Amino acid sequence: MKIYYGWIVVAAGALMGCVAIGALFSLAVFLQPMSEATGWSRTGISTAMTLDFLSMGVAAFGWGALSDRFGPRLVTLVGAILTGLGLALASRAGSLIEFQLVYGIVVGVAVGALLVPTMATVTGWFDRNRAIAVSLVSAGMGMGPMTISPFASWLLQSHDWRSAQLTIAVICWVIMIPAALLMRRAPQVAPGAVAMPGAADPGMTVGQALRSPQFIVLALTNFCCCATHSGPIFTQ
Repeated sequence: MKIYYGWIVVAAGALMGCVAIGALFSLAVFLQPMSEATGWSRTGISTAMTLDFLSMGVAAFGWGALSDRFGPRLVTLVGAILTGLGLALASRAGSLIEFQLVYGIVVGVAVGALLVPTMATVTGWFDRNRAIAVSLVSAGMGMGPMTISPFASWLLQSHDWRSAQLTIAVICWVIMIPAALLMRRAPQVAPGAVAMPGAADPGMTVGQALRSPQFIVLALTNFCCCATHSGPIFTQ
């Protein structure tokens, strides 16, 4: 029985999202050991996460455009490499500002390359099972903090924070780079595909898209989602 390649894209996207989001949110586990080892304030360390979200949001526009032009495989591969690189460099940071910039911007921009392009690619592969496919990728991302964070906590029992974070960086490379190579642009017309009701006008300009009610509602919803779940995590 031949497996429809779209499901392989779903599996690869869910796996990359799980590892990337998990690595990003593992910062909450590092707060106390990092603060104790370096003398940096927990607030200062947590600021890196604020920069992460801002960087991801801004970078998503650029990554989306690059994915349209060069395909999702190249974009997600670059994102996977940069995610591991950012974590590795952050683990060597010698000052708080250096850590904030590397973890908050480099890692944030890198993770942004693994989210929007993946979702857009998955939707292109499906018609009848589109909602299920997107939900599975989202579920993979949601599993990130439940997998990487406990692993980070386990590492910190026998390693200092720098070695633990470097280990996570290597794991990101080992898992996400092969997964990124499985990403493939959807066929021009998916089997049985039909135009989605209410689909955006393909001739819409960027400015028109940004001012559209759909974009505004989605952006506000995403902001509220991130604010409500990230606040409690980093004020523990």
